[in-house]
Amino acid sequence: MTTISFTAANLAADDYRQSLLSPPDATPISGDIVVRGFAPFIQPEQKIVAGSWESEPGISRWEFLSRGEFIHVIAGRMTVQEDGQEPLELTTGMSAVFPMGWTGIWTVHETLRKVFVIFKE
Repeated sequence: MTTISFTAANLAADDYRQSLLSPPDATPISGDIVVRGFAPFIQPEQKIVAGSWESEPGISRWEFLSRGEFIHVIAGRMTVQEDGQEPLELTTGMSAVFPMGWTGIWTVHETLRKVFVIFKE
């Protein structure tokens, strides 16, 4: 096993795998949302995935029922609103943790690039 490092801010478009946001990750509310993922660290037996992710603007519903996620915003801006809670704006340089059981809405206002660590049960 070796140390894995990357600079998310410097990743090129072709470093990412592009797709449309869809369940089980999240359910788009505002129509198709293009997302791009880069995951150099996947440990299924330890139930951890880490990398970088981008999302074009849009609104989606997220349900972290059997997983949680730590994020650090590299670029862009979004508002997250946990069900029954006040909205929280996340901007460049901010970090957030979405614990297992978190459900709510993500509104990406500007193309968002983040570093993430997903942890599963």
